[in-house]
Amino acid sequence: MFRTLAVAAVSAACLLASPVRADINAAFGNTVVSRYPDGGWVKHWFNPDGSYAAQFSDGRRLSARWSVRGERVCLSNIRPSVMIPRVCTAMIDADVGETWQSRDPMGRRVQNVLVAGRD
Repeated sequence: MFRTLAVAAVSAACLLASPVRADINAAFGNTVVSRYPDGGWVKHWFNPDGSYAAQFSDGRRLSARWSVRGERVCLSNIRPSVMIPRVCTAMIDADVGETWQSRDPMGRRVQNVLVAGRD
């Protein structure tokens, strides 16, 4: 099973903006796309060096540092700065092409999909 992150929560923290013994390595080289009901989307990329990047459908970009804390992945050093200094979310198992539902920190529903490669 391909292990990746339920990172929809990250997108809400990005606007202001998902893992037990997680193999974060499986997320490297792939893209998590979070889609909102209004048509907006966020693309999430995790890198082996601990860096994270996101791109929003409106052109905004975000960067951060990621770390695994127990069964969660956390983002910190979010740039541009947001009101929340650290965002953590549970990790999930997903294969490339699978979709899953989640909610962002503001409670909005998000549909996520793991896309092979860097979309």
